Amino acid sequence: MATLVLDNPALGPALAQGAALNTPDPQRPINYALDESSDAAVMLRVAAGDEAGFNYLVGKYHRAMISFLFRMVHNQAVAEELAQEVFLRVYRSRESYRAEAKFTTWLYRIATNLAVNHARDTKHERSAQTIYLDAPDPESGTTPDVADDTPTVEQNILRDERMAAIRAHVMALPERQRMAVLMHKYQGMDYREIGDVLKLSESATKSLLFRAYQTLRDKLKDFV
Repeated sequence: MATLVLDNPALGPALAQGAALNTPDPQRPINYALDESSDAAVMLRVAAGDEAGFNYLVGKYHRAMISFLFRMVHNQAVAEELAQEVFLRVYRSRESYRAEAKFTTWLYRIATNLAVNHARDTKHERSAQTIYLDAPDPESGTTPDVADDTPTVEQNILRDERMAAIRAHVMALPERQRMAVLMHKYQGMDYREIGDVLKLSESATKSLLFRAYQTLRDKLKDFV
């Protein structure tokens, strides 16, 4: 019976029309709030006055925000202050949030803008950019790429030299490359997520990260 229905020529145009109606429109914005348990849906409820939803989002992302911001400002107190400002801006802008973007995209965009503005505002106070790709994690205290065994004095010297070199060369990266590296390396964000934050296409984000890592590899080849 199903075969007869599908093979009925009279239903061909109708089926084609139905398929067209059910085909996603690439021009139509994605609604990330369709899943009521998603962060986007929670944020929409916050916009409607759900204070508990806001507290949930703060609790979920507060530590991640501090860690992300610490990587850029390398100052725990400043990172915590900026994280508070991030969530304050989230709350103040709750009514302007649209579920056409993931909540995390919106959140990291706010954090990135704040970190960039802070770096520009305090540039005259610093003799060098204090961004460490190999800095100890503010939460765990561990340092990436360092073995658990107690290093020798020579190893400590080499590590310090490598960290100083990384700091200098990361400072020299263009702003977007620096932000992309931090989001990719430490926040585990993929190309699409980083691109959404920086307002770049996925292919442009890949190219941005490729150039950044290639620059760092070339500059740090003597430390590898």
